[in-house]
Parts: sequence; C-alpha cells; structure tokens
Amino acid sequence: MENFSFQKTLFEKITVFIAQEKNMSKKIFAINAGSSSLKFQLLSMPDENLLVKGIFEKIGLKEGIFKIEFEGQKEKELLAIPSHQFAVDYLLNFLLERKLIASLDEIDGVGHRVAHGGESFDDSALIDEQVLSIIEKLSFLAPSHNPVNLVGIRAFQKALPETGQVAVFDTAFHQSLSEAYYLYPLSWDYYHKYGLRKYGFHGTSHKYIAQKVKEIWEGQGEAAEHLKIINCHLGNGASICAIKNGQSVNTSMGFTPLAGLMMGSRSGDIDPMILPFLLEQENLSAQQLSDVLNKESGLLAISQLSNDLRDVLEACDRGDEKASLAVNMFVNRIAQTIASYITDLYGLDALVFTAGIGENSALIRSLVVQKLNCLGLSLNKAANEQGQLFIQNSQSKSKILILPTNEELMIAQDTMRLLDFK
Repeated sequence: MENFSFQKTLFEKITVFIAQEKNMSKKIFAINAGSSSLKFQLLSMPDENLLVKGIFEKIGLKEGIFKIEFEGQKEKELLAIPSHQFAVDYLLNFLLERKLIASLDEIDGVGHRVAHGGESFDDSALIDEQVLSIIEKLSFLAPSHNPVNLVGIRAFQKALPETGQVAVFDTAFHQSLSEAYYLYPLSWDYYHKYGLRKYGFHGTSHKYIAQKVKEIWEGQGEAAEHLKIINCHLGNGASICAIKNGQSVNTSMGFTPLAGLMMGSRSGDIDPMILPFLLEQENLSAQQLSDVLNKESGLLAISQLSNDLRDVLEACDRGDEKASLAVNMFVNRIAQTIASYITDLYGLDALVFTAGIGENSALIRSLVVQKLNCLGLSLNKAANEQGQLFIQNSQSKSKILILPTNEELMIAQDTMRLLDFK
C-alpha cells in the first residue's frame, strides 16, 4: 500500500511538472511581410522548437501559392490570395483545422521584421499606435519595405487583437555606430533634412551571430566580454559587420542595402559620379538607374549568366572566364572589407561566415581567407570542406567559424523579451 502511495505521489509530481513546463512554453510567430509575400514561422519558446514554417507567395494575384511545413509534413496549395489579411486569416484557420493549435489564445506573441527604424529605434519595440506612426513616417527611407511591413502588422493586429506584437528592426543593431562611421562627408544639411547617413542592414542576423559567438566562447570557458568579431553575412544580399563588446562598430551596407559588397544583382560601392554620367549618357530615369544598380549589376552583370553564385561557380568549372572574373571581384571586395574592419576593431578574435554562401561555399571561404593570409588568418582545409564549426588551422591568429544564422529565432527571442515572458 505504501509503494502504491509513493507511485501515486510521484505520478502527480510528474504531471504537475509537465503542466508547468507546458504553461511556461510560449508560441511566438516570426513574420516577414513582403510586397507580394508573407513568410512565417511559429516557434515554441524558450525551448526554440520550430513548430510551423512557410510562405504565402504572389499575394494579390489569382494564382497565389501557400507552402507550409509542420510535424515532418510539407504541403503546397494553389489559391487566390487577394490580400495579406486574407493570408493571415487563412494561416490561422489552417493551424486550427489541423489542430496545430487548439485556439487562437495559444498564440502568445507576434514578432515582425521591419526594414527601417531610422534613428528612432536602437532596439526592437512593443508595437503601439506611436510606434506604428513612426514606422510610417520612416517609409521615405524604405519605400518598398516599411509600408508593406505595416500591412503585415495590421493584418495580425486585426486577426489577434489581444496578442502582443513586437517590431524587430533590421537597422536597430547598427545604431551603436559612432558619427565617425555613420556620417557621409556631405553637407550637414542633407543629414538634418533627409537623414542621409549609414544605417546598415541585416542587423538581426549580425546580432544573432554576435550572441552565438559569445555563447560559444563562454561554453569553452573563455573570456567573452570584449570579443572582436567580424561577421560575413553572405547571401544573394550580403553585408559584413565589425562587432566589439556585442555592439556594431561598422558595417558595409549604408543608407540603403545597395552599398558595400558586390552582391547577386546589386553593384555594391561604385564611383558616385558614374550615376549622373549614366543618367545623361543613357537618358535614364531615376527609377531605371535604381533598377540597373539593384537588379542588373553584381554577379549577374559581370558573369552575364546569373545572380546565383552556385550557377556562376558551375560556369567557372566549365572554364567560363567571365564567371571566374565575377567570383574574383566578389571575393576581392569581401577580403578588402574584412581587412579594413580589423583596423576598426584594433584586432580580431573571430571571423564568422554565415547565410547561404557563407555557410555552404567552402570555395568562397577558402578564397577569401587566402587573401587574408598576410594578416595571419589561415584555414584548416579539411575542416573547411567538411563545414565544421571551427575551420582555422593551428597557425591562424584568429578563430574562423561557420555559423548558421537564424533571424526568425532572434525575432522570437526579442518578442519574448519585450513581452516580458520569462
């Protein structure tokens, strides 16, 4: 009888523990609204378990696409998606019908990626009418992004009126830049009138990587307070960030995401006088010139093949000279930026490669680090090709890492923090 009583007591304690764990767990949406798309992830926090992920594409068209992954399954539907509001409502109904949530009350928070926070936000922010008003006023700095980010926010506010919402700004992490790094050598009038300055982007990714490197150092029992990190976020869009003490010191993107590195279809930095020259010689409008720089340049322009590095590298293997030139130019700009950022940091503890190209192209990592051998950085060839966490060799003066970025998780973490979920 005593043994039965003990087992019953133990069972009750386990049941209570499981219930407490369930109550502690929060379901958080990470949302990225585009002009004709809506990307979403539903995460269980703080255990960081991905429950659902997917995307609505071709919003506003009759031939829309809905893709979703959950519990090891993948589904795709073709349907008319007239608006972002329709997409949000459809998603929530789908989750209810598939019993992925029991009720809308299970959604504890929604974090929204917002492209531009200007100088108004140096951190993510709880969304209220004042925050929405500021995001709207800043739309002149990101006319293709902020307005549609607002559409996504308002759609979720309408669908989940009692649920806390958080704005996570792509620019906020870089508000720690000093004037010497964020100002352009132009008249102060342009800064005061139009906010002309370096803002930087990919901030959510750079912040996430800074946190992960700190965790890795601490996990190995190493001092992490004054870490000097250079993070290379290399994808179709690409930027590099110099980070010290967990704060952005310098970054390659500028007033817009066009600045800095050569990218898939973006030019990166070029002589500014090329712009009025092209306007005059080609009789281009401002929008046409913007399209040339953003959509018709970079790897695409030089290789004359593709904005996708994988296609360009395949062409290199076939002996395509223009493809090889495009890769060399791409690598040169990355290495030059890293070298200059070492001077900004007065040293380097960790060089990190992340995002699609950074995580997956051993060749690009190798070519970049080869150009940095003169600064004491060198790779372990096998570790690099195997995609290990640490890929430097024993002679390298700095650690070199491959780290997957996770912007959605960073959005969920910020949402948890600002909604004060412990």
